[in-house]
Amino acid sequence: MAERRTTARPYAEAAFALARDARRLKPWSEMLGLLAAVVGDAGMQHLLDDPRLPRERLADLIIEICDKHLDSEAQNFVRILAENRRLALLPEIIELYEMRRAEAEAIVEADVTSAYALTDAEQRKISEALKRRLGREVRVTTHVDASLLGGIVIRAGDLVIDGSVRGRIAALATHLNY
Repeated sequence: MAERRTTARPYAEAAFALARDARRLKPWSEMLGLLAAVVGDAGMQHLLDDPRLPRERLADLIIEICDKHLDSEAQNFVRILAENRRLALLPEIIELYEMRRAEAEAIVEADVTSAYALTDAEQRKISEALKRRLGREVRVTTHVDASLLGGIVIRAGDLVIDGSVRGRIAALATHLNY
C-alpha cells in the first residue's frame, strides 16, 4: 500500500498544482472522484490488467465513459496516467489530492464514531468544539458502532479523542494491571 501511495504522490501533486493554479480545486475533486470510481469498477479492472489493450485505447475508453464530466486538462491527465500505466493508482491519487486540498483550504476532516446515531445539533456542537480547538474549518463524518457501548471516538488528522465507554474500560483495565 505504501508503495502505491509513493508512486501516486507525484501525480496527485501535479493534479493539485494544476487545479490550484486554475482555481478549480472542487471541480478537480469531482473529476478525480469520477475517474477513481470508473477504474475501481470490476470490469474496468480487468481491462487495466489486459496487456493486449493499447494504452491509448484504454485512455480513450475511460474518457468516453466519463464523457462531458472531464475537461481537456483532466483528459490529458488520463492520457498521461494511461501512458505510464498508472490508471490503477487513481484511488490513491484522489486520496492524496483531497488531503492536499483540505490542507490548502484549512479544512480538517473529522471522523466521529458513536454508539448511537448523533442528532444534527450534537454534530454541530462537536464541529464547533473541534473548530475552536483546531483553529480550522471542520467537516464531520459520522458512523455508528454499537460496540463502543456509549460515548464517541473522534479522529481528526493526527488527533484522536476516545471518549467511549469501551475506551474508558480499557484504560481502567490497564491502570488496574499496574
